[in-house]
Amino acid sequence: MFQRGISTESVRAVLENAQVVAEYADDKPYASALYFALVEQKPLHVLAAKTSDGETIIITVYQPDAALWTPDFLRRKP
Repeated sequence: MFQRGISTESVRAVLENAQVVAEYADDKPYASALYFALVEQKPLHVLAAKTSDGETIIITVYQPDAALWTPDFLRRKP
C-alpha cells in the first residue's frame, strides 16, 4: 500500500464505509474479504482478514483498474 501511495487513513476509510466485493472463507490461516469504497473520489479495494481476536490484517490495497472491473468496481469484467 505504501508503494502505491495509499495512506493508512484511506485504508481505514475503506474498512469503515466498505461494500464487500467477495468473501474468501477458505483462506488460511484466516478467512478474508475484498472490500470496496470511494475515498476522495477514488475507488479503492482492500483485501483483509480478521483474526479470532478481532484484529484486522491488511493483505493488500490497490486502486482497481477500470479496464478489469465493472463501472461500480464490484465485479470483474468477463
